[in-house]
Amino acid sequence: MALVNPFLSPTRSSLPLRVSAPPNRALRWTLCSHSLKPSLSSSRSKRARCGATADIRAAPLVDGEADHAVLVGPTGEEEPRGDYDWTEEWYPLYLAQNVPEDAPLGLKVFDKQLVLFKDANGHFRCYEDRCPHRLAKLSEGQLIDGKLECLYHGWQFEGEGKCVKIPQLPADAKIPRSACVRTYEVRDSQGVIWVWMSLKTAPNVSKIPWFENFARPGFQDVSTTHELPYDHSILLENLMDPAHIPISHDRTDWTAKREDAQPLCFEVTERTDRGFAGWWGREKDGSMPNFLRFEAPCVLQNNREIVDKNGEKNYFTGLFLCRPTGQGKSMLVVRFGGTKRSPLAKLFPKWYFHQNASKVFEQDMGFLSSQNEILLKEKVPTKELYLNLKSSDTWVAEYRKWMDKVGHGMPYHFGHSSISLPKEPAVVEHAPAGLVAGLSASLPAKGGIGTMHAPNLANRYFRHVIHCKGCRTVVKAFQAWKNALSAVAVALIAMAILVSGTQWKALLLASASLSSIGVYACSTAIAMNTTNFIRTHRRL
Repeated sequence: MALVNPFLSPTRSSLPLRVSAPPNRALRWTLCSHSLKPSLSSSRSKRARCGATADIRAAPLVDGEADHAVLVGPTGEEEPRGDYDWTEEWYPLYLAQNVPEDAPLGLKVFDKQLVLFKDANGHFRCYEDRCPHRLAKLSEGQLIDGKLECLYHGWQFEGEGKCVKIPQLPADAKIPRSACVRTYEVRDSQGVIWVWMSLKTAPNVSKIPWFENFARPGFQDVSTTHELPYDHSILLENLMDPAHIPISHDRTDWTAKREDAQPLCFEVTERTDRGFAGWWGREKDGSMPNFLRFEAPCVLQNNREIVDKNGEKNYFTGLFLCRPTGQGKSMLVVRFGGTKRSPLAKLFPKWYFHQNASKVFEQDMGFLSSQNEILLKEKVPTKELYLNLKSSDTWVAEYRKWMDKVGHGMPYHFGHSSISLPKEPAVVEHAPAGLVAGLSASLPAKGGIGTMHAPNLANRYFRHVIHCKGCRTVVKAFQAWKNALSAVAVALIAMAILVSGTQWKALLLASASLSSIGVYACSTAIAMNTTNFIRTHRRL
């Protein structure tokens, strides 16, 4: 998470980032007052004025009119549901840099269990996470010379899912052709591993998202991965909700301040079966410099161009790649970056930004988990439950209305006007041994089970650290330094007791104190990476 958030900063902007749009989509809806304002212009002013509050408060309204003035209502467009198949999409699996070199990685897309690994040639392979022998999870296996071995009976697989070894097979017998695993196509694009989920339709490479800013010279980003205990649709609407940032994330960095909570302006410029896009900004700034785009199935980006005092144009992107991982669960890859970094940000190590990002998601976790529970309990569309404000919740309403169009092609969905509940019950692993085995064997922190690393999915260590090579390395390094400095401190104190000279005693005790300070600093750094954020009024 960036130390300075350019999307909420009152900096001077140039003409906004150019993002390709379908040529036949010229209709624009501006949500800056108590009525929808259609405009047929194909361009917009960077300082388009908006007066939501002024218009709404101009005259007293009766209850019904007041509700209509501030709440998002029907668009007036009843678009037919299009053909949609959730499997004919590319889903973000993992950051390529974090895929382990020496172990398989168990992942999920909706209820489909996958295993990702690197073969002997360094190529990424993705199989169904199920051995054809007796259905054991291949992600609990191991890699031997680039081949994936099931640790139940030692069957080995390589390439396109072909079985190449069965230890129990007689020497003169051939491996059955049916002893193979289903494979899924994966591609590495801009540092992210994407998987095509359809086993019937050939991969459509043109659907792999391409992010223009990430290809610009000098662009740098901070990328983090997080497992989260709520549905991906809840996660996405949270990420496209800038109005909550000043309140929920007050003082988390230097741009989020609760006194800055205010009406926002929105301009919807695109609505298609693939998603929607538009501009947004703060009402008091009188402009909408931020461009938001949501693209099926679960990609969200915020872009902004900022011109510095020398007239140089800089590009900033907040990219959110969400993956549904089952009922009430999701995984998120966050990538914040730009062509120019704050000089202050350069003083902080990457792990600091990673733990700060974890803190941000922990600040929202209680709210979003409760949303998830209520949606499942009430079993009605969101229009029956939400009160979406035009001046804060436009993107949320757009997203749920998009779900109305395509939700019928998903395993389940919660739309604005429609829902389809999960047909299959969520699988919960009850056996403690199985849970420990799954976490220790199928995740990158293989075998890392200890007091601090107890298998608790609400723990920051399991939500982020095990998915990040950098943070795992940092935690191990701080642990090693902590142990070494503790030993040094004890040795120095023992020597101070044994020596007779006053000066030597003082020197040794001072050195022991410095070592103890180092132990405390290492303990603090470890805690920052592994301990959940708890709001002050919730602490014991």
